[in-house]
Amino acid sequence: MLSHLCLGTNDFSRAYDFYAALLGELGLVQKFHDPAKPWAGWMTPDVPRPLFVLGAPHDGQAASPGNGQMMALLANSRAQVERSYQVALAHGAVCEGPPGLRPHYHDNYYGAYFRDLDGNKLCVCCHQAE
Repeated sequence: MLSHLCLGTNDFSRAYDFYAALLGELGLVQKFHDPAKPWAGWMTPDVPRPLFVLGAPHDGQAASPGNGQMMALLANSRAQVERSYQVALAHGAVCEGPPGLRPHYHDNYYGAYFRDLDGNKLCVCCHQAE
């Protein structure tokens, strides 16, 4: 359904370090990285799409988070949700909801919520039973 997701940043170097750590914890691999542009992209190993792309906005204006927008990243286990959340916080994220079950979504929904360095809301979640 998705080709790629793009997320803007105002400090590419700092955001790159944040996302390289977070996405690495989730098992994604870097497809490209060009600090001169600046942009970088990650993918699931051996799966070319969808891509997660990070970069400066193309219009040259400041990046800003959208109201009501959130990107949810899929984890393979509840332990991976917890590790990813800790990696995000260690790299400057702000908690928007610690790891835990969210049964109002479904019985096995386990997620954690945080804001990245530019204020974008992210979720890391697992849909599998423990």
